[in-house]
Amino acid sequence: MNHFVRLLLACLLPFGFAANSAAALRVSLLTCAPGREVYQLEGHTALRLIETPDSTTQNDYDIVVNWGVFDFTTPNFVYRFVKGATDYMAVAYPTELFVEEYSREHRRVTEQVIDLSPMQAQRLKELVAENLRPENRTYRYNYVKDNCATRPLALIEAAAGTSIQLPDPPESTFRRDMTRYHAAYPWYQFGIDLALGSGIDHPITSREQTFAPVDLQQKLSSAVFIPATPGETPRPVVSSTSILVDGAPEGTADKPTPWPLSPMGVAVILLVVTVLLSIRDIRAHSLSRWFDSVLYSAFFLAGCVLTFLIFVSEHEATSPNWLYLWLNPLCIIPAAGIWIKKCRRAVYCYQICNFAALTVLLAGSHFFGQALNTAFPLLVLCDMMRSATYMYIYKKHSIHHILTNRP
Repeated sequence: MNHFVRLLLACLLPFGFAANSAAALRVSLLTCAPGREVYQLEGHTALRLIETPDSTTQNDYDIVVNWGVFDFTTPNFVYRFVKGATDYMAVAYPTELFVEEYSREHRRVTEQVIDLSPMQAQRLKELVAENLRPENRTYRYNYVKDNCATRPLALIEAAAGTSIQLPDPPESTFRRDMTRYHAAYPWYQFGIDLALGSGIDHPITSREQTFAPVDLQQKLSSAVFIPATPGETPRPVVSSTSILVDGAPEGTADKPTPWPLSPMGVAVILLVVTVLLSIRDIRAHSLSRWFDSVLYSAFFLAGCVLTFLIFVSEHEATSPNWLYLWLNPLCIIPAAGIWIKKCRRAVYCYQICNFAALTVLLAGSHFFGQALNTAFPLLVLCDMMRSATYMYIYKKHSIHHILTNRP
């Protein structure tokens, strides 16, 4: 939907939230199936509010409140996104526009009616109106802690005056849940696994798992409001469920990337090439400098990105990141130094330290508490093989030089 239309509606609709004592207010949670874009892979959540003067007359209003709006045209959007300083906005607009948008995308929308008393529903409406005020509608987005799914859940609990008890989940982590949703987009998950460190590998609670809209929908179906009075029977959160927009429950994500083009496929190919070149280099007592230069230049660029994420970014899960033992700006030493004769010893010293660091990374990743993307160990092995090859050839040349120059 056009951002201008959403913003205009966001400005106008809250003024229609005037209290109506005779009105019947129904609140429901809308969950949209995953889409094709990377920011749609976990689905989407919004709140629907329907108010009618009585049970027989036409709706007074029927709106959707959406906390997932952002603008790509914002100055320095990409930089702010990488830095972790992305602002999202809450907007309200007619449900028919929301339905039209997701019908056009053929994405299923499931509606779960929340079992709130009239007083609780009225309280929720007041909280939503307050949230939509110009000074409150913008918030600092957090991928797993403050997003389109966590905000509606928090408002429902605030309106109900009690917490929601979610079913106990199978043991999981943020990274495992992300991997499940990103199965068809392995390069996207590769980037996440590269950028985010051990902060997303700790066991998470059922509440934390609701960062993903689809998980929130599934958990709410069997969730209950915790009784305010001891001994009182818990009340189900959801009173009824229906399909608002028909579509495949798994969403409209693209077909999985072919294995040869996936990170794992590329890593296997690169490892085979590395093995063959290393064998040739050892036999010929020479180095494939062009290959090492390209390989370590790629590692250097990745290391620069990690440096920014670890030391500059506001993302809380980017540090510690144990991949920094492998990918860091020091990778420029072999990338450039291999072409400079006077730098050969510096490259040799770097490769000794590099080989040790990579050994620690592979042997200690379990103890560091950071899960590695399946392609990373193969890429690390490529690095270790080129490192060992350089050290072997350097020592061979050094010994040969000593023997040939002995008096």
